[in-house]
This record gives sequence, C-alpha cells and structure tokens, in this order.
Amino acid sequence: MLTPCQEIARTIGELFTCSTVNDYIRIRTPLLYPDGDVIDIYLKEKEGQYILTDLGETLRWLRMQTISEKRSEKQETLIQDTLLTHGVERYKGMLIIRIQENENLASAVTTLSQAAFRVSDIWFTFRTRAFESIIEEVAEFLTEKQIPFEQNKKFAGRSGRSRKVDFCTEYRQQTSLIDVLSTASVAAGNSRADNVFTVWSDLSYLQERNYKFISLFDDTIDIWKLENITLLEQVSNVAYWSRKAEFQEMLLI
Repeated sequence: MLTPCQEIARTIGELFTCSTVNDYIRIRTPLLYPDGDVIDIYLKEKEGQYILTDLGETLRWLRMQTISEKRSEKQETLIQDTLLTHGVERYKGMLIIRIQENENLASAVTTLSQAAFRVSDIWFTFRTRAFESIIEEVAEFLTEKQIPFEQNKKFAGRSGRSRKVDFCTEYRQQTSLIDVLSTASVAAGNSRADNVFTVWSDLSYLQERNYKFISLFDDTIDIWKLENITLLEQVSNVAYWSRKAEFQEMLLI
C-alpha cells in the first residue's frame, strides 16, 4: 500500500511536492496567494481518516489585508459561496476536507488548493467592487445635489505629464477637483495615498486659479492609517464619505 506522499508523487507529483513537517505531511502546491506566497496544505491522520487542511493560512492571509478584524458581510458571503462550490468545510478558521481511506487523495488535494486560491482571490474582487461602487455612489450624490460634474477629467501637470482626477465639479465660481481613495488593502491604500499626493503636487499651480483639491476617503472600509490622511492634508482638503454633509459643504463654499 502506498504512503500518502507516494500516492501524491504517483498521481500529481509533477505539480505538487510532499514532505513531513512535525506531525503533518506538508503538500506544496503550484498555486500562489496574491502576494506571491506559495499555498501549502497539510495532511494528518486522525481517528481512522485523513484530514486535509490549510491550517488557517488562507483566511489569516485575507484578514491581514485590512486593519479591521471583522470581515464584511459581502466578504463572508463570497467565502461561503466559494467553499460550498468546492465542497470544503470551514472549522475554527481552517479550510478542511475529511478523506476516508478509500477516497481519492489527489483529487482532494487539488480541490482544497483551488479553494484556498479562490478564497484569497476574493480580495481582488472585493477591492475592485468597492472602488467601482464608491465612484458610482459619489456620482449619484453629486447628481442628487445638483452639482455639475465631469468624471475622469485630465489636466496638464507641472511635470509635463497628464493627470486624471476622478471628479471635477463646478458650482458658481468654485471649481473642485476630487480624487476618491477606496481600496480593501492596507498596502494598496498606502500606494493610492502616495499616488493622489503626487497628482495634487503636480497640479498645485491650479490652486492659484482658485481650484480646490479634495481627497475623499472611503472610510466605510477601515484600512486607512493616520499617515495617509496627514500626507494628503498637506496638499488638499480631506473629506470622508461617511460625512456627506461636510463633503457637500466643502464643494459649495
């Protein structure tokens, strides 16, 4: 009778490798988390059956992408749907498949590794949806308040490069340029704040023509650091999407 590692080598050994780590058999998969880390899964025999698990690494990785300890309802729904599709159980934060001795080990290994990959990939889906959603909400808000606006307007920067802003509003004699900051990742949040800082700095000559710069933070997702806000306060007005009345007042004065 073949050992689990021999079975993996015989069936899917070209893509998956196997080694013993403490009380587990570690199976290194060809799949990666979005940050480039390898997805490993682990096999252990318990009470006459094999347990295949990621030891909680997938949901831990997803949690580390935000400051908030609690996932949103939308994220939870996406996770549950993904696990249901792959027939994977969640137990104490771990993704697991219980394998009876006569069941196909290679198939279970492939299924769990794909489930881990798809769950981690939810971060991209959530980040994209979050940004698209907030842009639509801002556009609807400006329309409702009868504030004329143009989206994705481009201006020439001091550097000679063309700079695009999310919204340009006109109200009486006041022109406001708005860049929206929304993402589901701390790392991406830092990058977005740096990018917006660069845009405002390059367009700073417009402030001499009575243009107002507004950095609008989507604070419905708790990923922003104090240094992100402080950075943009140096070159723009800072507004928060949860405080829409203040944002509106900023546009009208």
